[in-house]
Amino acid sequence: MEFTLKNGLVYQNGIFTKVDLHIKDGLIAAIGSPNFFKASAGDIDCKNLHIVPGFIDIHVHLREPGFEHKETIASGSRAAAKGGFTTICAMPNTNPVMDSAEVVEKFYIQAAKTAKVHVRTYAAITKALKTDELVDFEKLKAAGCIAFTNDGVGVQTANTMYQAMHDAKKLNMAVVAHCEDNSLIWGGAVHYGDVSKRLDIRGIPNICESVQIARDVLLAEASGCHYHVCHVSTKESVRVIRDAKKAGIHVSAEVSPHHLILSEGDITTVNTAFKMNPPLRSKADRAALIAGLEDGTIDCIATDHAPHHEDEKAQDIDKAPFGIIGLEDAFSLLYTEFVLTQKWTLAQLISWLTEKPAAIFNFNTGTLEVGKPADITILDLSKSAKIGKPFASLASNTPFIGKKVTGLPVQTIVSGEIVYKRK
Repeated sequence: MEFTLKNGLVYQNGIFTKVDLHIKDGLIAAIGSPNFFKASAGDIDCKNLHIVPGFIDIHVHLREPGFEHKETIASGSRAAAKGGFTTICAMPNTNPVMDSAEVVEKFYIQAAKTAKVHVRTYAAITKALKTDELVDFEKLKAAGCIAFTNDGVGVQTANTMYQAMHDAKKLNMAVVAHCEDNSLIWGGAVHYGDVSKRLDIRGIPNICESVQIARDVLLAEASGCHYHVCHVSTKESVRVIRDAKKAGIHVSAEVSPHHLILSEGDITTVNTAFKMNPPLRSKADRAALIAGLEDGTIDCIATDHAPHHEDEKAQDIDKAPFGIIGLEDAFSLLYTEFVLTQKWTLAQLISWLTEKPAAIFNFNTGTLEVGKPADITILDLSKSAKIGKPFASLASNTPFIGKKVTGLPVQTIVSGEIVYKRK
């Protein structure tokens, strides 16, 4: 397939310039001044539109295999395409768990058949996620996993994490951590704070997350391993990560859109749409996350897209599962909240969704350069919509339903193929 994206503002090296992109054989074949390329029937007129690298989400749950009533690779990748994401990275807490080369290989076979976007997967750190028996790191790397994580649960034993970091370091691979000390969860469903007390719901304290990050950064220093922190949510966690980076420890971190946009004060009633792990924290925590992202302590934004069936979320707050969906509306929410209000520039937001996540795992995407894959998102920054059904995802568990947002992905291109076009 060969065509040109014409008349758009193209993001390169932190700025937007009016150039045309010529796409051929799945790659960006050339970049030229407006009208440089000969017109053809397949060209796309991008007048008044912004052309950016395809977004990269390094933290999603696709639920397949084992939980296809919540989401599938096909539906999750459709949601990604709608949201402008061209690469997504799936967490291993499936059934069976991604703890063997055989399971990972089957996942990639299914993804090749059904995925609309590039799909990568993590592998577990330990067998079944609940034991201290380490997986075969070498075989799982050979099977194509991008890193190792027990996302969904914290690794409770320091020695297990230390040995895992040693094994990962030998393979030049990262250990990615959902940080949660089980002895400090306290059976909580929300943040331990004003709202948990007002609504009489058990809460999860900040230290549940931050003490495990503090442990792990010292283990990362001792092992020399690249350590990546998932969905940072507390001011103490930001402080520990900032100090670790200053000490020269190889640490990276992500933050989710909902933790940047919401705080516990947005929870006015007992509502499972607001139940997520880690929970929405205090206004002070939210401010620390924003500051941490802005100063580089936190490297990138990742959605932690966590779909659930509506019947599951309809249960009592103590029984309903944690998680909200995020792929379809992440950019629009962030653009509306931070760029339209002039707190961030558009270039900052694009970088946190493209270049920065690509750099964490050395992906060959995230920038628009000649010879790179034609993974591209086209944005209409003047277009508005209300978040709500129908979703491309099988799930609809989000507290943002009914919110008006501005700035929408209108076309998504993966390896030179149009995989989403907004009607």
